[in-house]
Amino acid sequence: MGISIRAYGRHRGVTDTAVHKAIRAGRITPEADGTIDADRADREWTRNSDAPKAGTRAKATKVVVPESGTPSTDGPAALPTGGTSLLQARTVNEVVKAQTNKVRLARLKGELVDRPQAIAHVFKLARSERDAWLNWPARISAQMAAKLDVDPHAMHVALEAAVRDHLQELGELRPRVD
Repeated sequence: MGISIRAYGRHRGVTDTAVHKAIRAGRITPEADGTIDADRADREWTRNSDAPKAGTRAKATKVVVPESGTPSTDGPAALPTGGTSLLQARTVNEVVKAQTNKVRLARLKGELVDRPQAIAHVFKLARSERDAWLNWPARISAQMAAKLDVDPHAMHVALEAAVRDHLQELGELRPRVD
């Protein structure tokens, strides 16, 4: 006579539902009276299971999920293209959960900004900077012309052309917003 299914589940570190599924799948066999011989069931469970279960240690595989969303291992070989093992799929799932939780935490802490709002703010700042530069020759050209003893209109035209050329160069720069 062995132990009950629930007791074996506690012994194994799994739910009694998992033990029932193992019995139905034929991974373990109960005694004739429906109880479980723990030693024999442990051997059968280990022998008949695809991936290591609770109570055994699996070899850790570091999985990196790039922004493209396709997982790859941090090592010489990538994950098999024909499919992934259950352990690899679970590992990728846990990595995605951790990254999602990290983003949620950063949002709660106020460390993240709304991208469209940030782009609009930068655009507004750049426009006000451009307008300030376009108005600068009109404000300063008369004073510079007096100090240099040159024609005020010629000074204004020269400064305005130089500022517009400079702004044109700055306008050709395209910052990348990722």
